[in-house]
Amino acid sequence: MPGVPRAPGTDAEAPPEWPGALRSAGYRLTPQRQLVLEAVTARRHATSEEILEEVRQTAVGVNISTVYRTLELLEELGLVRHTHLGHGAPTYHAATDQAHLHLVCRDCGAVVEVPSTVADPLVGALEREYDFQTDVAHFAIFGRCRQCRSAQQDLG
Repeated sequence: MPGVPRAPGTDAEAPPEWPGALRSAGYRLTPQRQLVLEAVTARRHATSEEILEEVRQTAVGVNISTVYRTLELLEELGLVRHTHLGHGAPTYHAATDQAHLHLVCRDCGAVVEVPSTVADPLVGALEREYDFQTDVAHFAIFGRCRQCRSAQQDLG
């Protein structure tokens, strides 16, 4: 997804723990699963359609239902996570990525990753005051980025 900075050390190969995690759950690392895993890692925060586009660069015969089923399985196994960055389709990233939140600009659509620790005061307050355990992995904060705010100020 444009505007999402890549985490340091991320490359297009599936992390070495993925085959073992699949096998220990009774699944094989099929070529299609391997391609989906590699696409998730390469694209970072990609929709299932964008993952399909990446997979089809290598295997034109893979269809969207294969991608959906594979992403569902990989999420059940804890290998990928999804996030909603707006009203559209969810985006997927490797579960091995460092925990982060997403700052989404409503004007230009830019997405910036920030460490999830910035939400620690909110998470703590929700737990103390409401006995609510928060999952910040799906957390996107919407607003306006610096560039859009600056451009608005220049107009006004």
